[in-house]
Amino acid sequence: MRGPLFYAKILLFGEYGIIKDSKGLAIPYNVYQGALKKSKVLSEAAKQSNNNLERFYNYLLNLEAQDLVSFRLDEFKADIDCGMYFDSSIPQGYGVGSSGALVASIYDKYANDKITVLDNLTREKLLKLKSIFSLMESFFHGKSSGLDPLNSYLSIPILINSKDNLEATGIPSQREGKGAVFLLDSQMIGETAPMITIFMNKMKNEGFRKMLNEDFAKHTDACIEDFLNGNAKSLFENVKLLSKVVLDNFKPMIPKAFHKIWKNGIESNAYYLKLCGSGGGGYILGFTEDFDQAKILLKDYKLELVYRF
Repeated sequence: MRGPLFYAKILLFGEYGIIKDSKGLAIPYNVYQGALKKSKVLSEAAKQSNNNLERFYNYLLNLEAQDLVSFRLDEFKADIDCGMYFDSSIPQGYGVGSSGALVASIYDKYANDKITVLDNLTREKLLKLKSIFSLMESFFHGKSSGLDPLNSYLSIPILINSKDNLEATGIPSQREGKGAVFLLDSQMIGETAPMITIFMNKMKNEGFRKMLNEDFAKHTDACIEDFLNGNAKSLFENVKLLSKVVLDNFKPMIPKAFHKIWKNGIESNAYYLKLCGSGGGGYILGFTEDFDQAKILLKDYKLELVYRF
């Protein structure tokens, strides 16, 4: 038995800002995916996933009190007992939504009266789905926006205008240009919960809040607008400004080994780096006007192409 595939996601813009109600843009990333499977003989990894599902089942039992969503939990438990696990190629702790894909697959299979991508996806339906997914994914991160599972479940780009204002959106089709968005593998696992704790502590500082509400939000919003409208020249100018703000204010979220290459990118204009997800490891997101040149400069690192300009 194998269920439908759910893809990884990339939050192109909006990391941390969306916790505080600024804009974000998330896109599906179908290079990685996961699906529910059943087997009588489980490998070590499958056993671990099966145990994880058992813990998630117990969490959902207590969530049943919420009148937002109900699940066929008996069916879920029976499947777990029959050797169900989540078979996934999505790297964990990399900021590309591994838990989001798992949450999406459970909702898809076991939720009653589920909202589907075939429905007329009104803002209310998108917000309801996001609220459900936020509750479900909190099991993994302690606090979740619900955006990763939403993106994985619907498999369409989502524009976050604010906490209560989401819309499905289209992104310009890729061109065979020299420019690119890419992922840089830090080869470290990033833990979401501690990064969010650092962020929440920083939010107690008035100067940090001011920077977030002004510079960070302003550059993020400009990047999203440029990206959606296909304004590549202006996009790179704004990504550079955003990259600098992140380097200056989010240092704990950037692994130490990458501070120098982050700065080199800004100074040389060869590429610009930003956080992919909460940081602390995992992937770092890169933007460049010349991918071949960036590959030469970053030859010591593993890069993955996401999007071409």
